[in-house]
Amino acid sequence: MNCVLSHWELITQSQQIVENSSCSDRESTDTGVHMAGYDISDVPTVELSDSEQGLLAEIGADSVQSQLMAESIIQVTEKDEVIGPVSKISAHRDAGALHRAFSVLLFDAENRLLLQRRADDKVTFPGVWANSCCSHPLHSESELIEEDNLGVKNAAIRKMEQELGISPDSLSTDDFHFMTKMRYSARMNETWIEREVDHILVAKVDVELKPNPNEVSEVAWVTFDELEEMLIEENPQNGSIAPWFRCIAALIMTKEWWDAAGNSSALAELADDEIHDMGDVTHMLPGAEGAGLNVSVLEVKPLVEERIMNSLMASRHERLAAAMTHLIHGGGKRLRATLPWLVGKAVGDTHSGMLDVGAAIETVHNFTLVHDDIMDDDDVRRGRNAVHIEFDLPTAINAGDAMLAIAFESLVQAEGLEDKDVAPLVNRIAWMVRRVSEGQQMDIEFEDELAVSEEDYIEMIEGKTAVMFLTCAEIGARMAGADQDIIDCMADWGLAVGLCFQLMDDLIDVLSDSDVLGKPAGSDIAQGKRTLMVIHALSQPDSDDKTTLLAALGKGEDADPESIQNALIALGNLGSIDYARKRAVEYHAKAHACLDRIPQSPAMRALRELTDFQLKRIS
Repeated sequence: MNCVLSHWELITQSQQIVENSSCSDRESTDTGVHMAGYDISDVPTVELSDSEQGLLAEIGADSVQSQLMAESIIQVTEKDEVIGPVSKISAHRDAGALHRAFSVLLFDAENRLLLQRRADDKVTFPGVWANSCCSHPLHSESELIEEDNLGVKNAAIRKMEQELGISPDSLSTDDFHFMTKMRYSARMNETWIEREVDHILVAKVDVELKPNPNEVSEVAWVTFDELEEMLIEENPQNGSIAPWFRCIAALIMTKEWWDAAGNSSALAELADDEIHDMGDVTHMLPGAEGAGLNVSVLEVKPLVEERIMNSLMASRHERLAAAMTHLIHGGGKRLRATLPWLVGKAVGDTHSGMLDVGAAIETVHNFTLVHDDIMDDDDVRRGRNAVHIEFDLPTAINAGDAMLAIAFESLVQAEGLEDKDVAPLVNRIAWMVRRVSEGQQMDIEFEDELAVSEEDYIEMIEGKTAVMFLTCAEIGARMAGADQDIIDCMADWGLAVGLCFQLMDDLIDVLSDSDVLGKPAGSDIAQGKRTLMVIHALSQPDSDDKTTLLAALGKGEDADPESIQNALIALGNLGSIDYARKRAVEYHAKAHACLDRIPQSPAMRALRELTDFQLKRIS
């Protein structure tokens, strides 16, 4: 069996990677050269932890690939600003870390592009077809140089020797022409992900290839038309195309790049300073596996929180900024903040504008928390003082007002939105805020009413809580380019999840202890909150348990811990806890039924787990 690409009839020049061996039955070859084939002295590395070494051993990574995962590469911001060093394994494991990368497009004298098929020994994305050479600059002096992109060019020369056996003497940094950058993420499975700001380089040089079998299993020189055929007629049995290369070949590189290869001035005219926002492109890889909810949230949570903090800290008044960020510093799951991205990833295309919108909605959510704590007379939120306690009442009210204004400022500045989409988006978020306010007002008025119906309660929590989930899901689907049926379906899903979420939140208040809640258990009873459990209990015939509940309901500070505990027991005896749980399970089932109507994708796993999230907290 020949180890070069024979299918698609693309090859006019091919190279046998390993003599006298088969592609399917070949042991990994250790080059024996220091630091996995690099004959350089400034390779920065980190010591892998026991768990990291164990993971690499578990997946069968050989010594060379394990060494490579210990390299120190460059962690960057979304704008490609250097943050500092990060180990390659940390940058690619679980949620990963955004880091700098490069992709070389190497053309020969006949204007054919070199492709490589990544070796099966590779830890990430083994066996896929990619561009000529793709890797990462190291966090080293020579590869951190920003001027004229010399750092990534030096890295390209290093890796082209290590992967393809191209002598450094046959290459110069002048041979590489920087074209543009792209930012993307692509997940292979639960454990491994690529999250890169990729610098795309073009070179046209006659070189001798001696591919390293530990890195490359096959190579191919292809014409423009042959590559187009590969992109259209991808056959996973012959090797899938790497998501990042599909982005480059199908969405960024044009025929003009091919025609200009080798012409420095022509390439310079085609180059740009943009960072093309590709979003998450996991769906481009056949057979890719999505991550669970926690990992999926962690992928983008720091990016959303950075947006939130930057917008709130922009205030010229230090005390106001501190009050606005007080609850943000207290942490949080950031489910609403990341939901537009999670939904968009499941039903269409993603881009950073979804994170901008998610950050704005999270700011609105925190504004409601600041004011809720004032209205509910709650002193503690997320285990720390409420804003009106930490600062003062006027400052808390003012901070909430300012947060709402800042949220709308952030909305209109969101990336990736066409002008025609801004007004409908702002209108929808404004509708959401109004519905939240209406729900909150109903909640306030219910405290003085005994005859609150279940229908009234559902209307109240739909406004107070569920409408945010509905809006996040609907906007995420719309921004992803989904059709109207899917947008409506995801809105229904968000509503059902939100209703389940609030019902379970009420249950958690009576079933969890104070340490878990970060506030006194049973506080809803002391405040006289008309939860579904209380509404159900009050609708029951008179009994000792009902009397016990009424003795604590709405008594505020006069309700001692013993009376609250007795009231909680009474709710159980009256069947009210079981009834609320039953209704939560019904909405949980409705949410899953919505997801059943959506085409499956790797990102659907996170939405399934989000649907189960609250239910599992007390299961």
